[in-house]
Amino acid sequence: MTAFASQGLDGALVIDKPDGLTSHDVVAAVRRATGASKVGHTGTLDPMATGVLPLLLGRATRLAQYLGRGRKTYEARVRLGWATDTYDRTGRPTSTPQPAALTIDSIDRALDRFRGTFAQRPPAISAKKIAGRRAYALARGADTRPEMADVQVTVHELTMDGMEGDELALRVTASAGFYVRSLAHDLGQALGCGAHLTGLRRTASGPFEITQSVALDRVLADPNSAAALIVPSGRLLSDWPAAVVTESGAERVRHGTMLLGPHVVEMPAQAGSLVRVVDASGALLALARRENGPFLQPLAVLM
Repeated sequence: MTAFASQGLDGALVIDKPDGLTSHDVVAAVRRATGASKVGHTGTLDPMATGVLPLLLGRATRLAQYLGRGRKTYEARVRLGWATDTYDRTGRPTSTPQPAALTIDSIDRALDRFRGTFAQRPPAISAKKIAGRRAYALARGADTRPEMADVQVTVHELTMDGMEGDELALRVTASAGFYVRSLAHDLGQALGCGAHLTGLRRTASGPFEITQSVALDRVLADPNSAAALIVPSGRLLSDWPAAVVTESGAERVRHGTMLLGPHVVEMPAQAGSLVRVVDASGALLALARRENGPFLQPLAVLM
């Protein structure tokens, strides 16, 4: 029995995802290797992408939607000269390949329109949900691609790190929900030459960095050594304000019951804010929302 299964470990394990696997493949492989009862992730990476894939173990899986909201950083390679139907190297060309006779200045001017906040259309071949179904499932075998709705995204940083032939090296930090494949496609349209993504590596996802990651092969070969790399649940979302509760308050949390003022030793002041609910020792019990008045509504219970 592995340390994961015998100790019932809860927390986050940051995997350096290899090329060619889906995020679900990684989750399934880690679950089999470790014997952990529950394994999930905070947001998918395309099969061709590598890098930071945070996995959540045990009760920490209940934090997935909150940990997935943070900004992401990528290193991307974009081929100029033609577009593809998937917006990346795995798709079929949708335009005739041609040399892209462009200058660095013209490319940087085009990149400027993708800095800041704007509306982006996700790729039709993606994990984006439409009426409860993944877009790629709707597109599979269909004569026409599903109509994708624009999503408001924010690019905090976008730089060109170099250019070799017709291939650009880009670095981008963006909000959750941003698609680098769409950036590559839309950049090609802006430049009038077509473009697609040829390489993608995520170096940060929310609080998780590539320096914290462990190779998937290592986890599969020696799960017990990887157990020492788990970030405990109590250290997750540590930038959130904390509400300290009494013993009676902890019991109410266990049942998902709203907490009243007498059950809270320290109550964050701002109504509507999301908070960590902890006991006197600092152990994370739940995530909650501060309501108007001295009330906390549990949202995700870890007890």
